[in-house]
Amino acid sequence: MQELIVPYGSTLAAFVCLGGLFLVQALVSDVAAIRAGHVPGMPVASGHDHFLFRATRAQANTNENLGVFLLLCLSALLLGASPWWTNLLAWTFVLSRLAHMLAYYGDQRMLRSAMFSVSLGSLIGLFVVAIATLGS
Repeated sequence: MQELIVPYGSTLAAFVCLGGLFLVQALVSDVAAIRAGHVPGMPVASGHDHFLFRATRAQANTNENLGVFLLLCLSALLLGASPWWTNLLAWTFVLSRLAHMLAYYGDQRMLRSAMFSVSLGSLIGLFVVAIATLGS
């Protein structure tokens, strides 16, 4: 089993970093909600002009992409896809999600959209890497 995992150590490190990023997003959203006096369980109805809205949307967007990222990375790993590409694309996803989060917090809409596109591109890349391995 370890022989399978060693080449993908960088991908596994990316998993840990993404978990930390998600934890930070949850904490930031919670603190922003407390500071805004938001009632737990109620929808955040404000718009992009409010930090609480941006913080909860950043977290929700990461959550929406998390399952796809994990499925594609694990598929690539278990299929024996190129470790170089898998590691690179995993880190591209994590770093673009970090930049997306910071751009969302700072209300930098163009940068946020660009970083979302980069993260989406890395997911597509992981899909291609995994599919290509199926054919070999």
